Amino acid sequence: MSIAQTLGELRESPFSEQRLASRRVKDEMRQNLMTRLREGCPIFAGIVGYDDTVVPQIVNAILSRHNFILLGLRGQAKSRILRALTGLLDPQMPYITGCDIHDNPYSPICRRCRELVAREEDATPISWLTPEERYVEKLATPDVTIADLIGDIDPIKAARGGHELSSEFTVHYGLLPRANRGIFAINELPDLAGKIQVGLFNIMQEGDVQIKGYPIRLPLDIAIVFSANPEDYTARGKIITPLKDRIGSEVRTHYPATVDEGIAITAQEAWIQREGVRLHVPKYVHEVIERIAFIAREDKKIDKRSGVSQRLPISAMENVISNAERRALTHQETIIVPRISDIYAALPAITGKLELEYEGEMKGADFVSRELIRTAIAKAYDGYFKSTDMQQIVQWFDLGGEVQLADSAGAGEALTLLRSIQGLMDKTLKVNVGPKDTAEKQVSAAEFILEGLHAHKRIGRSEERVFSAGEKQPQPRKPEKPIQDDEMPYRPRKQFN
Repeated sequence: MSIAQTLGELRESPFSEQRLASRRVKDEMRQNLMTRLREGCPIFAGIVGYDDTVVPQIVNAILSRHNFILLGLRGQAKSRILRALTGLLDPQMPYITGCDIHDNPYSPICRRCRELVAREEDATPISWLTPEERYVEKLATPDVTIADLIGDIDPIKAARGGHELSSEFTVHYGLLPRANRGIFAINELPDLAGKIQVGLFNIMQEGDVQIKGYPIRLPLDIAIVFSANPEDYTARGKIITPLKDRIGSEVRTHYPATVDEGIAITAQEAWIQREGVRLHVPKYVHEVIERIAFIAREDKKIDKRSGVSQRLPISAMENVISNAERRALTHQETIIVPRISDIYAALPAITGKLELEYEGEMKGADFVSRELIRTAIAKAYDGYFKSTDMQQIVQWFDLGGEVQLADSAGAGEALTLLRSIQGLMDKTLKVNVGPKDTAEKQVSAAEFILEGLHAHKRIGRSEERVFSAGEKQPQPRKPEKPIQDDEMPYRPRKQFN
C-alpha cells in the first residue's frame, strides 16, 4: 500500500480520522508500551542493570501518562534512556506539509494550516515523520530564553507578509511548539533559570503556550521529560518547587550494582573491535578496569557527590586496547592481547574523570589513580588465586631473581623472561591460559600474576617495571609481659640511721 500524499488519500488509509484526532502522543506511547509488555519485548534495548529498578518505574510513569524526570549522577544513561523513548512512537506519523509544528491533518491548531485545509480540503498535501524526527532535545544552560523554548514574534515576517504583529503569521516557533505531537526532553534541568522554568507551567498543566503576550494559544500535544543531577542543585541552580509539583514521576537512576553489569556496559559502549588485527581482551583485564570505577566510588579521596561516571571504564578500556594495539603493530604481532601494564598506560583516561577531595588533591590525581589500579588488581587477583600457593614464585625473587617487563616489550621477548621464573607459567592455567596458547596470551596472564603479587606486597616492582624481591615487613615486636609483684627480685630494705 502506497503512503498517502494528500488528506483525501489519508482518509482512505489506516490512519483514520477517528484514530488520529483523539489519540494524543502519551496515549500512543502507552498503547505501544502495552503491546511490548504483552509480547515480552525489551522496553529499552542496550540499557543494562535497570531491569528491576529504573525500568519498572519508567514503565509506570508512561502507563500513567506522566511527564517524568530522571535524577542521577553523571554517566548513568539518563540521556540514552530519554532518546530510547522514540521506540514507543509509531513508525510513521502524518502531518500537514510545511507546518512548523507538525499539525494533525484532522485537527490543525495553527492558523496557517486551518486556512490551508479549509481552502484545499482533500487536496491538502501530507508529509510523514519518523520517530527520531519527533524527538526534540535541549541542553539547559543559563542563557536559554523563553523565546528559545516557546517562541517569539518575528518583525521581519510581519514586514514581508504585510501582517500585523499580533497575527499568528508573524510567530517564530520555539523548540516546544516544534516538538508538537512528539517528545520534548530537557537535559540538566537545574541549569535552566528559574524564570524560564516558570514558562513551562502552562504547557505541563493546561497543555498550551502563549507567545509574547498576544492572544495566541496553542493547545500542544506533547510529552515532556527531563534529566537532572541532584548533586548539582546547590552548585548550579535548582528545580523550582511549582515545576517539581507538575512533574508526574521522579525516577532515580544508579550506577551498575555488580562488576559483571559494569563489564557488560563497557563491552557494549567501548570501541573495542579494531580493524585489521585480531583482538582478545582477557576477562581479568575487563574485571580490573571495571573495579577501578567501583573502588573509586567508595574512595574517601574522591568526591562522592560528583560521582564516578561509567565513562571512566569505557574510556580506559579504549586506551588499554590502543596501547596494546601500538605494541602489536610495533612488533608485527598477529593478535592484540592487553596486559595489566596497559591499564597503567591508560592513566590519561582515568585522571580526568575523578573529582578529588582535599586529601586527594594533596596527593595528586596520578597517585590516586595508580592506587585505585593497584587495589583493583588485588581484588581481581583474589578472585582467581586467593587459595593458590605462590610461595615458589615469591621465593625465586627472594633468592635474588629479577626481571624487567616493559609494557612495550614484544610477546616473544617477554615470554622468554617470564619462563625463567620458577613455577610462574604453571599458574596461568587458573585463568584458562596454557602452554599451547599464543605467546601474547601467556605473557598477559603471567604479568597479571606478578602484578597481583606486587599489589599484595609479596614482591616488589619499580617504576621501570623491574619485578624483584619485596621489602620485608618488619616483624611486630612482642609486648613484654608485665612483671607481677610476686615476681619482683628480693632486695633488702635500705637501713636508715
